[in-house]
Amino acid sequence: MGSPSASGAARDPGLQPERTRLAWRRTTLTYTVVAVLAGRAVVRDDVTAAGVVAAALGALVWVAFLWVAHRRMVALDTARPRALPVRAGVAAVVCVVCLAAFGVAVL
Repeated sequence: MGSPSASGAARDPGLQPERTRLAWRRTTLTYTVVAVLAGRAVVRDDVTAAGVVAAALGALVWVAFLWVAHRRMVALDTARPRALPVRAGVAAVVCVVCLAAFGVAVL
């Protein structure tokens, strides 16, 4: 007897896409808080020009991450969501790594 995917039966994703969508929302919210705190540090503290540039680049990367997250959440609204494309996964990882690097530069 074969597996359901081998026999061509429709896959029931259940609540997994909803959990994934909520995880993307939590990650986006966390990223937003970090970006706002970095901007606040630039405005309130005596930050160098490199820190200001890092905060501005961090804001740009934040917008890129929002775009990737939004596209993924929209893709999860379908009955049979596709797997995360490699390019989108790499873009999300690069955005998070850049946020960490820019955060260190702001400090």
